[in-house]
Amino acid sequence: MKFNVILEQDEDNMWIVECPSIPGCISQGETKEEALNNIKDAIIACLEVRAELGYPLTFYS
Repeated sequence: MKFNVILEQDEDNMWIVECPSIPGCISQGETKEEALNNIKDAIIACLEVRAELGYPLTFYS
């Protein structure tokens, strides 16, 4: 699966990345690359938890 993400830099120069189609799926990193790698792990974890709880996998499901 492919997911769109939103990547923004905060006032402390940390990169914040969010996957809008999975509620609450947010991560961060000191670099863009780190943030993007971290959101991949977060997406996997969020999907696993949502499946275990019987929730729709994504907001658009």
